[in-house]
Formats: sequence, structure tokens, C-alpha cells
Amino acid sequence: MERRTFRAMGTEIELIGDGGFDLAESEFHRLESIMTRFRDDSELSRLNRDGELDASPDLVRVVELALDARERTGGRFDPTVHDALVAAGYDRTFAELTDGRLRDGRPGGGDVDVSGERIVLGRGVRLDLGGIGKGYAAERAAELLALAGPCLVNAGGDIAVRGGAWRVGVEDATLELSSGGLATSGRDRRRWFRGGREQHHLIDPRTGRPAETELLRVTVVADDAVEAEVQAKNVFLGGPTDGCAYVLAVAA
Repeated sequence: MERRTFRAMGTEIELIGDGGFDLAESEFHRLESIMTRFRDDSELSRLNRDGELDASPDLVRVVELALDARERTGGRFDPTVHDALVAAGYDRTFAELTDGRLRDGRPGGGDVDVSGERIVLGRGVRLDLGGIGKGYAAERAAELLALAGPCLVNAGGDIAVRGGAWRVGVEDATLELSSGGLATSGRDRRRWFRGGREQHHLIDPRTGRPAETELLRVTVVADDAVEAEVQAKNVFLGGPTDGCAYVLAVAA
């Protein structure tokens, strides 16, 4: 087994497998150029700026996955919290965040229409695909690495595996994964100050503000990294644990 690490999508990416690393790394960078909200020339930024776009198949697919997740979680997972994240201060890459004025956030539930390759946003609606985009990229990279044999992809805690038996440490537990995906959502990972108050990146779509909960973090194992990402956010905000193969919730 070989290992490669690099940075993409604002985090460290780890690839473990028997080959195919160049293709898998290129796929991360390609998908980042489509889905990041921190580059003016990305497809997502153009969509958010113009309100509509004839999008690539990957952007269409991730938006469809995010909208399906919103429906299945009763709105707890919602890609339309972009402006709430910006209002809380997450208006640039995490490494560049500074203190500033805290503004009121816009709740989720904004209108998004997908028809073929056309995506149309409702008035004032903008999308953030950070978490689900990482899960999607991890799955795509794992598909490429799996052509050479068993593999593991770790995208800042979003893990996708194919074959083999992988021991993954999570807090006081060690899990063995041979398929599927794992993700962790927590308010202890990405924190910053805005208006003198600590903020975090897990927005409650009902309020448009960083979620207030007794939980510190939630780790979920599911059928793939995308579903694990969705269910980790869902459980963190108090949703049901249906569809999760494993859930570890840590109180503050």
C-alpha cells in the first residue's frame, strides 16, 4: 500500500491504495474548481452570482443530492445556508478568517430548481456545497483508486473506502470499514470569532445562525461518504438516526 497527502477543498486529503493517485488527486482539484464558493471563476460562484446556470453534470448531481437530502432530513441539511454562513463570518477560506461585525443570517429553505443541466436559484438564494461536495469528491476519488485495488480516501474526516479492512479511530472507538463512508460534524473543528462571539460552521437552517446544541460532534457511518455527511449534520441538529450504520455522538 502507498500513501499520498495534499491539500484541496480547504483541508488535507489522504489517499491510501495501490495506485491511481495522480488521477484521484486531479479529480479532487477538478471538483474543487467546480464547487468551491471561494473562487470567483468556479461554476458554483457563477451560479450564485447570476442566479442560473447551464451546469456541468457534476454540479447538477451534487445539487440534486443536496436537495434530496434537504427533503429527507426535513430541512436540517440545507445547501441554501450560504448567506447565513457569510453573515456568521465564514466569508472566506477558513485560514483567512478574521474577527468582524456579526450580522443576522438568512434561514434556509430557499427555492432551487434543477431541470436537465439548468439550475435556477430563487431570488436572493445562494448555495454552499462544502460538506456534501467533499463527500462526493471522496467517493469519486475512491472509485478511481479502486481500479488498482482496495483503497481509503480521507477528505478532512470524510472517509470513503473500497474493499479491504480499514481500522479507523474515532475518539475512544476504533471502527473497521470495508465499504461505505464515514463523516464527522462538530462545532469544535471550525471555529472563529465574530463580533466578539465564538461562531462555528454548522448552521441551523431554521434560524440562520450557528446551531445551538448540547452536542460537540457527531460521527456517522453510512452507505457512502455523501450519505454519512448528510446524516452527521442531520443527527447533530437533532434529527433521527435512520439509515446510519453507526452513530457516535459526543456531548460538550
